[in-house]
Amino acid sequence: MFYSKKLKKIKNIKHCFFSRKKGFSKGIYKSLNCGRGSKDNAKNVIKNLGLVAKKMSVKKNKLILMNQTHSNKVVLIRNRNYKKKILADAIITKIKGVALGVVTADCVPIILYDTKNEIIGCIHAGWKGAYLDIIKKKISKIKKIGPNSKIYACVGPCIGKKNYEVDLNFYKRFISKTIKNKKYFSNKVNRKKLFNLRKFVTDKLLSLKVNVDQIDRDTFAEKSNFFSYRRACKLDQKDYGRCISTICMT
Repeated sequence: MFYSKKLKKIKNIKHCFFSRKKGFSKGIYKSLNCGRGSKDNAKNVIKNLGLVAKKMSVKKNKLILMNQTHSNKVVLIRNRNYKKKILADAIITKIKGVALGVVTADCVPIILYDTKNEIIGCIHAGWKGAYLDIIKKKISKIKKIGPNSKIYACVGPCIGKKNYEVDLNFYKRFISKTIKNKKYFSNKVNRKKLFNLRKFVTDKLLSLKVNVDQIDRDTFAEKSNFFSYRRACKLDQKDYGRCISTICMT
């Protein structure tokens, strides 16, 4: 388990970037796989989510997750008994006693807290969502709900630059948006590029006047700690697990 040093100092919230350890799943999903969309044994995933809820000191049905779609959609949770399927990649709430969660396997998990207005949130920032400005949209929604906001965010474990190889079409897509995005890429042999997703999302947060902290760990490189979509593909595995990151107000 990993924690933000800055968020850890705030008394009325709990948060955690969970590793893949100390769960119930077996095989390629060993062991704390929280991906409901994976092909893992559903009973084990449910038990794993129960462990997470217990760690966050909330009831199992108060751990709210999204059906992540690599979009820029942001959803505000207004009801502590929210039961609708959440098709989104960012959620926020002012409700105490519920935990918001995001699952990842190379994409960037971001958890946030607005100390002025007591708003928590989390973001699933894959390259698509980041490219579609999900971070800007999320911060704008928080500021709309609570003026004079003071937002703290932690950018969690994700794939590192040295392991995030992309093709020229990917590179051109980002450069066509703004030439300033060139700084997030470096050259690799065979006309490939390496993309620094962590820096890309971090700079977005900083440009929006967010106080940013980091859990600078590479999900691809650290097999014992994290699940990784790209590593699973490289190993020709049929599927992959997902780690979970959570935050709640107490």
